[in-house]
Amino acid sequence: MRKFTTEKRLEKITKVVKARQHSLRVVLENIHDPHNVSAIFRSCDAVGVPKVSLLYNNEEFPKVNKVTSASAYKWVDKERYATVEECYGALRKEGFKVYASLLSEDAKDLYELDLSAKVALVLGNEHRGVSEEAAEQADERFYIPMRGMIQSLNVSVATAVTLYEAQRQRLLKGMYKKSELTDEQIENLIDDWCDK
Repeated sequence: MRKFTTEKRLEKITKVVKARQHSLRVVLENIHDPHNVSAIFRSCDAVGVPKVSLLYNNEEFPKVNKVTSASAYKWVDKERYATVEECYGALRKEGFKVYASLLSEDAKDLYELDLSAKVALVLGNEHRGVSEEAAEQADERFYIPMRGMIQSLNVSVATAVTLYEAQRQRLLKGMYKKSELTDEQIENLIDDWCDK
């Protein structure tokens, strides 16, 4: 029975590693509610986001409970930044376009964006949204269209909506069928995950 379980686990790890979307990144700016952070990590894992950039310059990073994150926290890599400039600079060095979520006159409808490109999606604090600096320095600003009286979503819900639109676009282009990694990178990542 143990051998069967180990083989199945390796099969699942291999499938998930190959489907990871290394050209899709999420940036959390000063999100302080641990339940929201946990929910965001679950959505990232579900859609195949391999890494989250944590930009915390006004808030302390919250203590994330492994139970509420459903263990997604261990399957998604994290990198921390103390300034917008440092975060965006690192992303652009890797070739990412930066899209910040913001309800503003110059923001584009989420469904008009090409989320199959190499993009980093910035989502802001539960109360303040993305900072002025993060919005101004982004390549694009976007909003999620809503038809009700309330013009905002919980940040974890907004992240999920945005990521699932990215997944939809990427599925249409067959991006989950072909890994963005080399065979050697895939093997190294599988080895790493088998030790988790």
